[in-house]
This record gives sequence, C-alpha cells and structure tokens, in this order.
Amino acid sequence: MTRIAFIGGGNMARSLIGGLLKTGIAASTVSVAEPRADARQELGREFGVACYADSRSAVADADVVVLAVKPQVMPALRNELQDVFKQRRPMLISIAAGVRIDQLERWFGSLLPIVRCMPNTPALIGAGATGLCANGRVSQPQRAQAQHILDAVGLTRWIDDEAQMDTVTALSGSGPAYFFALVEALEDAAVAQGMPRETARALAAQTCLGAGRMLAESGEAPAELRRRVTSPNGTTQAALESFAADGLPRIVSRAVAAATRRGEALAAALDDAS
Repeated sequence: MTRIAFIGGGNMARSLIGGLLKTGIAASTVSVAEPRADARQELGREFGVACYADSRSAVADADVVVLAVKPQVMPALRNELQDVFKQRRPMLISIAAGVRIDQLERWFGSLLPIVRCMPNTPALIGAGATGLCANGRVSQPQRAQAQHILDAVGLTRWIDDEAQMDTVTALSGSGPAYFFALVEALEDAAVAQGMPRETARALAAQTCLGAGRMLAESGEAPAELRRRVTSPNGTTQAALESFAADGLPRIVSRAVAAATRRGEALAAALDDAS
C-alpha cells in the first residue's frame, strides 16, 4: 500500500486528506507533520491519521511526500529532510505557489521524482482546479498517482511546459479572488440601484454559480453561451457594450499578466534567499 506523508497540516492539506479518505485510501497509510499541537490533535481526531511534530518522523516510510507549506518554508525543510530523501527517494508533490522544479531538485535532490502543482481554494469544498507538471523522473504510474491525489479535490490538468505554471497560478490559483471581486461589484451595483444587500448578494452568488455550472457541464465555449444570453438590443447587450467600452478584456489580460510576473518574481526571490 502506498504511504503518503503531508508536510504541513493547513487547510489545503486537510482538504486533500479528507478527499483521499473519501476515495477509499486507508487512514493508516497517511501521516502528517504539523508543528502546532492543537492542529495535530484536530487532524488526528477528524481523520484518524498519524500526526507528528517533526517532518522526519512523518516521512520515514513514505512513498509520496506532499509539501503543503508556504514557499518561504521550503529552504528550511532542506536541512531537515535532504538526507532522508536521498535514502528513500519518495515522489515529492509540491503545492507551494511559485516554487520551481529545479529549485526543489536543488534543495532536496536531483534524483527525486517531483510533481509541481497549483491547486486553488475551491479545493477546500472539493471543487478545485489544479495544474500539474513533472520532472523526467516521474514515471507514468507516479503521474497517475499524483493525479489521483489532486483529483480528490476537483479537476486536474497536466501542463507540459513548466513555464506555464505561473500562468496557471495567475488564472486558476488567483482566479477565485477575481470572481469574488466581480460578485462584490455586482452586489454593490445592485445596492446602488436600491436593492437590499442580502438579496443582491444571494442573487449575484447564485447567478455566478449557475453560470459556472452551465459552462463546466455543457461543454460549450463561453462565447457561445454568452451569445445565447444576449438578445439583440436587449439589457444584456447594453451591459456587455458598457464592459467593452471600459476595456474589460484588456483589464483582465493586464491583471493575469501582472499576477504571472509576480509569480516569476517570487520564485526568483527564493533563489536569492537560498
């Protein structure tokens, strides 16, 4: 049986553990390293997994190690785990935003199979979107294994060119915040027209949920779905023309590009720190 260790017991790790257990993975095959005693107790109580204060104990017999920590923690883990990984050579799965595969190889060992992935916060409710890429040492069975772990919290897509992972971060990783910002704006706009805020929020949220489901489940292109909603000279056309006049496509393009550049800069900063 494959043994999986999580370094870090935060929200994303909890979501992955919960999702995996629902797929039939035995709790006895999962271990977690979490420095906070209260978090360890909660993880053990909720999931029945083995929890440790130190990372070395958690990964001692692991076949897969999920690095579920913040990017700035990665260099510190090197000193603690590098020798353990050289002996056992588990597959590493990193969910740390902006951390490149070559950095992970330099810190933990160039002979390790490594998968870099970028899940987003809707994974917390099993509706995540995750991009994955791998180095050349990841076998096909290991790719399937990594995908199974991330499939437990939503949709997954493999990215062939790691350079595109910063775009994944800017698109789906940061994307939920763009969505929430749009709902905020819709809510405020309706309130400005005299609608009670609670009603405006409920209608905006449900409208976005329904539109998202239509897009995900219909298989239709968003442009086609947009055309079906837009009657000639109707209210939707008036709103879309206003969006176009204010340069919405350009605004979105510049925002995604800015987030992509920031992801690249964060990775470069880790090089400087290490």
